[in-house]
Amino acid sequence: MTTGFKLDALDLAALLCSRVCHDVINPVGAIVNGLEVLEDEDDPATKAFAIELIKKSSKNASARLQFARVAFGAAGSAGASIDLGDAEKVAQGFIHDDKIQLSWSAPRLLMPKNLVKLLLNLLVVATSTIPRGGSIVANVTGDAEKPEFDILATGPHSRVPVGLLALLDGEPEHGQLDSHHIQPYYAGLIARAAGMKVMVEALDGSVSIKSTPVAAAVL
Repeated sequence: MTTGFKLDALDLAALLCSRVCHDVINPVGAIVNGLEVLEDEDDPATKAFAIELIKKSSKNASARLQFARVAFGAAGSAGASIDLGDAEKVAQGFIHDDKIQLSWSAPRLLMPKNLVKLLLNLLVVATSTIPRGGSIVANVTGDAEKPEFDILATGPHSRVPVGLLALLDGEPEHGQLDSHHIQPYYAGLIARAAGMKVMVEALDGSVSIKSTPVAAAVL
């Protein structure tokens, strides 16, 4: 599918960089705050709290960077494949927190990197549909070259964000993009590059996100 909206490659790179910075700035900021507390405080309890904050935030920042490397970065040379087991690890590290739990069901196989990038980006899209937290169930079926992704996000006040479908289709509303909207737009780019169709449907208390090969989706 071709779209009328075109984004300059430099703007795409800049917006993706802004998105990654947005994802890691909070845990990095918390690390800085924790270090400042260690320098300024003498109370043992306060120091222990600061050390725990630094540990937790360091782990969070590392998980987000590892995820971004696969979901947004090159993650290998052209034509490289990625182990779905490794994809699960970075997805669990990125998504798992006090608000959202991820359940992953996929065969352990090597999959072309664009398909893995699509799967990870669709998981990020799924998190946007449950703003108050909940659960995400991700199922991968089919073979490595022509898989099917079935993601179900369930939580209170689940909804399809305004403009999401247009972004996935490569046609942002008002013809403009910013760092808050670049991720679903990028997911759509990856889907088209990988020959996949993405379908999003609001259900009762859940949002279903499915992706299938274009030929299979037409049937």
